[in-house]
Amino acid sequence: MKNNLHKFYAITDRKKYKIPFENQIKLLLDKGIRMFQLREKDLSSGELLNLAEKMKRILEKYNGSLFINDRVDVALLVEADGVHLPENSFPVSKIKTKFPHLIVGKSCHSIECAIKAQEEGADYIIFSPIFYVEGKGKPQGIKKLKEVVERVNIPVYALGGINKSNINQVLDTGVYGIAGIRTFLY
Repeated sequence: MKNNLHKFYAITDRKKYKIPFENQIKLLLDKGIRMFQLREKDLSSGELLNLAEKMKRILEKYNGSLFINDRVDVALLVEADGVHLPENSFPVSKIKTKFPHLIVGKSCHSIECAIKAQEEGADYIIFSPIFYVEGKGKPQGIKKLKEVVERVNIPVYALGGINKSNINQVLDTGVYGIAGIRTFLY
């Protein structure tokens, strides 16, 4: 399973892309990113499925991993590597019981959530926001990130406000990797 989890984890947001979606994904792949979460909340089910199928075809050429945000149905239909659940989504254990082949990640904004996600069988968590990001609430900070990394035994990805000036500080906490939208667009 860790073969599908990579150090850098790009989360899509086509509204922030300055170039067409498929070109942006290829550009990120050319930069070495191999793990992607399709997170396009505004699309209809049909549009999301269509985009997921296109993305899956692109990623297969690079041996990349595809995770679908909060849509187990779409993840199953495109044979994605996994699904990523927001903090207030349904329990990880429900998916792991019915679809044990799926890698399941969970977004967490507290140590308690991280511990609960691990207990429910999550394969990894994304902890956020580490630094200030407009509209994303109070930053968790490096100290809290380090606490989470020390308290759980599953991979922890850091997300939120990470850039060239602070990435080493984040990596020094022992995180498994870095997740981001804007982080990989510069």
